[in-house]
Amino acid sequence: MNVLLERDDARLEVRDERILKVDGEADFDSAASLAAKGREWLQSLPRDAAVEFDLTGVSCASSAVLSVLLEWLRCAQSHGVHIVHVALSPPLARLTAMAGLDPLLPSDEMRAASETL
Repeated sequence: MNVLLERDDARLEVRDERILKVDGEADFDSAASLAAKGREWLQSLPRDAAVEFDLTGVSCASSAVLSVLLEWLRCAQSHGVHIVHVALSPPLARLTAMAGLDPLLPSDEMRAASETL
């Protein structure tokens, strides 16, 4: 486990060298720091790396968290990093669906294909 950011309201860490995990509230106070640290980690990866985002520990869904997620997706795409799975907490999954962002997230088929590599 590699902790990238530790705040009172949010924590960002890398697990198993390929999972970017967020825990806590991840609100407007922490969004910029989360986005920056996640971006730094993504940019440090080799091209064609396969990673996952785990936001199951996000306790409060907000547009700030969605902004962080979208920033990471853009960064990964521009650096040739493949996002094979995004796990969301129930409140964040509802907000993502309501905002119509589900099509931007990788499918389960993509994750299954990456696990066979």
